[in-house]
Amino acid sequence: MNTRPLITLSILILSFWLNSTPCLADWVSLTGAENAPNIAEIHIYKDHVKVELEIFVNDIITFDRLIPDEYLQGINVKRPSHDVRMRRFSSEDLQMLADGSQRLIATLKRIEPRLRKERPSPYAGKINPYTGQIIPGPPEDKRVIYVELTYPFTQRPRSLTIIPPLDENGISKVPIGFITYHEGVQVIDFRFLGQPVHLKLDWDDPWYSEFEEKNLKRWQRGSVMSFLYVEPLEVRHEVLARVKDLEAWLDLGLRGDQFIEPDENEPLKERIGEFFLKQEAVTIDGKRLQPILDRTAFVKYTVMGSTFLEQPERIPINTAMIGVIITYLTDEIPREVRVQWDLWSDRIQQVPTDTIDPAGPFPSFVTPDDNVQVWNNYLKTYQPPTVVRIDLDESLTTMKVPLASALCFLALIPLVWLITKRKGRAEPFALHLALAVVLVVAALFLRPFLHVSVARPTAIAPSLTEEQATAVLDSLLRNTYRSFEFRGEEAVYDKLATSVSGDLLADIYLMNRRSLAVTQAGGAQARVTDIEIEEVKVETLSDPPLAMLYRARWTAEGSVNHWGHIHTRKNLYEAHITVEPVDGAWKIMALQILDEQRIDPYALQPASPPSA
Repeated sequence: MNTRPLITLSILILSFWLNSTPCLADWVSLTGAENAPNIAEIHIYKDHVKVELEIFVNDIITFDRLIPDEYLQGINVKRPSHDVRMRRFSSEDLQMLADGSQRLIATLKRIEPRLRKERPSPYAGKINPYTGQIIPGPPEDKRVIYVELTYPFTQRPRSLTIIPPLDENGISKVPIGFITYHEGVQVIDFRFLGQPVHLKLDWDDPWYSEFEEKNLKRWQRGSVMSFLYVEPLEVRHEVLARVKDLEAWLDLGLRGDQFIEPDENEPLKERIGEFFLKQEAVTIDGKRLQPILDRTAFVKYTVMGSTFLEQPERIPINTAMIGVIITYLTDEIPREVRVQWDLWSDRIQQVPTDTIDPAGPFPSFVTPDDNVQVWNNYLKTYQPPTVVRIDLDESLTTMKVPLASALCFLALIPLVWLITKRKGRAEPFALHLALAVVLVVAALFLRPFLHVSVARPTAIAPSLTEEQATAVLDSLLRNTYRSFEFRGEEAVYDKLATSVSGDLLADIYLMNRRSLAVTQAGGAQARVTDIEIEEVKVETLSDPPLAMLYRARWTAEGSVNHWGHIHTRKNLYEAHITVEPVDGAWKIMALQILDEQRIDPYALQPASPPSA
């Protein structure tokens, strides 16, 4: 008799008391594995493997050997003993093989009904740009059976094979998302466990433990990585390194060999920053420009993404990552940039590199035999962003008068007077009438020629159409945001003055710095990449002439790029904006923010990362 459907039914009945809860949104994975119905978090320690398993309520039948007998009280079902079931579970369901053949037997430590752990996923339901497939979201039903298992071993294996419950085609019977840690070091982020996978274990340094499968590689392509950012007004060389690997080149000066203590954070950052600044070998268009140590910071990578560590804390040396940003200021985008890399060790014989310019990233690597990272300017059609005056349309302030036609009409005035006075005399009347016709024809013929500009009287000044007024506002907003791409407060103020009244400069400077700071990037200023006016109403003001009052709603989306990661921020604004012509150009004269909302996927703060 097949007892599995009866057992599953009983578990479903017993778990109906569970309710669902909403999910946060801050996860940046594009695989969607963190949203799989079933989740396995695998932790490998010195003498055992620990598995934290969340079994989706609809998939309990696949894992029913784990269900304790007491869950089935009142149901007349004959089952093998607990020990027999665990041996079968270890050989047929979730299998762990040490060194490819030694089967580890699972021990059940805990099982209980729970709600699914919240794992934020802002891209759920959207299209993965790499695969073209929809990124799946989590099940609406949050009920799971939570299970803790251990798989003990006596000798540390060199490899571990992880096998999910397989169907007759060798594919996992149910979707399982999994994440793996070795001695607290995260080996990969969430991926799908669809087939057997093979993990090579490095017990000397778990950072170098890795899966054999190509699709299960961690995003960090190396323990030391070089990133070269080439932008119109600056070049940045950024290094991201694991602190433990820096021991090959400098004395870390730490008290212990397992943790960086809170009081050691700042001194270590200073030593590492100064070390890389002295090692820097960057030439821009053949010249060695003055390097600026922009920032040195510890970078924390979790399943929730990456963040700067703003406050000192205790950091495990095995996983501690530190980033160094060295900046070079330029007047324009360079023609060539070269970075020479001379830091090698027994572990580090290849350093992954990324070169990022306005066209996108170009991944590569350097080696001891080929140690120069080179960027050449192939941006044939690229136009750097600029800040320019938004001049008034000449038709708003001046009139084009056809001078020749005007002279003809002026000459026509006395002629008309003579015609009216002497219409009784035939010869003068006919002559004057003929001259009048010639002048009219000449005025019409000469109208396209010899125009002169004269000031347009205020009383007849035309109003802008709504489309024209919106275009003016769009240009002013873009100018304002582009001003913040320049380096240095003085340069930013100078560019802002092109489109903003002097009285508003300080207010807009501070407001923009605050609202577009990206906390994930350590408070760095987001560079606005897109502006979209969603709604605008325009009221023409009588004083001063041509002034306009806007009630506008717009979005500004910006990004900060560091160490191969893009941190984005998108804000929605609603404001009253007064715009007037000043010295022949439009300027923002007054700004009243009515509402400001953060609407990007990172607006909600992530939950605390899980402990390793």
